Amino acid sequence: MERKLRMGMVGGGQGAFIGGVHRMASGLDGQIELVCGAFSSNPEKSKASGKDLYLPQDRVYGSYEEMILKEKELPESERMDFVSVVTPNHMHAPPTLFALKNGFSVVCDKPLAFTLAEAKEIEKALKESGQILAVTYNYTGYPMVKEARDIVKSGKIGEVRKVIVEYPQGWLSTLVEASGQKQASWRTDPSKSGIAGGTGDIGTHAEHLAEYITGLKVTEVCADLTIFVEGRKLDDDANILLHFDNGAKGILHCSQISVGEENNLNIRIYGETGGLIWYQQEPNTLILQTNDEKRILRTGVGNLSESAQAHTRIPAGHPEAYLEAFANVYRNFAATLKSKLKGETPDPLHTDFPSIEDGLRGMAFIETVIEASKSDQKWYPFKS
Repeated sequence: MERKLRMGMVGGGQGAFIGGVHRMASGLDGQIELVCGAFSSNPEKSKASGKDLYLPQDRVYGSYEEMILKEKELPESERMDFVSVVTPNHMHAPPTLFALKNGFSVVCDKPLAFTLAEAKEIEKALKESGQILAVTYNYTGYPMVKEARDIVKSGKIGEVRKVIVEYPQGWLSTLVEASGQKQASWRTDPSKSGIAGGTGDIGTHAEHLAEYITGLKVTEVCADLTIFVEGRKLDDDANILLHFDNGAKGILHCSQISVGEENNLNIRIYGETGGLIWYQQEPNTLILQTNDEKRILRTGVGNLSESAQAHTRIPAGHPEAYLEAFANVYRNFAATLKSKLKGETPDPLHTDFPSIEDGLRGMAFIETVIEASKSDQKWYPFKS
């Protein structure tokens, strides 16, 4: 296929945050171009957003249904190849399901759906459609996260015994949503965010990072969720104990009321013979340690794993960060979709992006933690 993939977008119009991130990430490698969109549930706002993006007005639609059906009618040489869904949580499943059922692959922002039941509907539709789906748990796109995963897989630190993963932020330490701040308003609204606040917004990233690097699955949780800010409807702080399927123990802490914290996602993994430490705010550095020494591993330096090298874009010493990691998800999805469209088997390096299974695990994590926090039962089994 000697052309760019054509992307249609649902959501991400004027005033949105994550839509712009998706557009930048998808365009970074020159493999994808935005050709159409339904950028808002308000048709006038959708049209205005499309104008801002210099799209032809006949490719800017008033609803996702209109976009998908009209694009489907276009010649194969013109219509979009896949849909990017970047709406608030409550509107992830409807356009994703509609796109799959009409023969389009999907990139969906996390979490995959509003409920686990909706996520299972998406799983069924995906299997029936034969299409491809990616969920943007984007932090696994960092080269040093992939290096950490490959170190664990190689056995260099022995069997994993303990995992500590944290995601503290401070931006919701006051009732910001009462001021009309858009990002705070929908993330703290149960009708748009779902049953979880911080747990769904950032806790799922922490859960996915822990499972991705270790290759382990959470089997049980003991959860303590709190709403610290008076007047808030959803959790803004969570402290969760984890049991993994190999017997390892874990601690997951996510908070949006940790004053002074920016976006401090970090993880520490301790095996029988070594440990790993990675901070998202210093993403080019991975610490590999034993009781006798500490090694500083750096993006682009030394003999890193094939996966880490394949996802490194620029020479050592030049910071690679959030957008590049996000773009790695899109690049791999695009390469896999191109292989599908050509009837070829994709390179395993290209299939390294969060999939339907990751989306289902994320939704199961949300519902398990919420139920566990409300229960008097000490250990609560991970939902399936």
